[in-house]
Amino acid sequence: MPHLTIQATPNVTIERPETLLKTLNQALWSSGHFGKPTDIKARMLPIDRFLVGVEDDEQEYGFIYAHLKLMSGRDIIARNQLAEILVTAINSELASDQSGRAALQICVEVEEISAVYHKQMLE
Repeated sequence: MPHLTIQATPNVTIERPETLLKTLNQALWSSGHFGKPTDIKARMLPIDRFLVGVEDDEQEYGFIYAHLKLMSGRDIIARNQLAEILVTAINSELASDQSGRAALQICVEVEEISAVYHKQMLE
């Protein structure tokens, strides 16, 4: 644990997706909130269709959305700190690659995972 899911609209330029995931995992690891680096799992999911607002035919707006799911027990201060760490890391990694064609939002949601969660290592 944790699980990090990244979604980005097609008008967000991500030149090196693997580098972005590595940067985000490293930022989370450096926060000191997790026991082992291998506890942190990240993935990117494509967004095929999207709309920002009610009329954006030219796709002038876009977003990158990070969803961090944690085991319960971290207070709101820690969850806010992790959200800010992710916003900063995403901005640092992607800002220079953007074309300026689209106004982009960075959105981060941090939530506790269900109390019913099981994990098993395959051997």
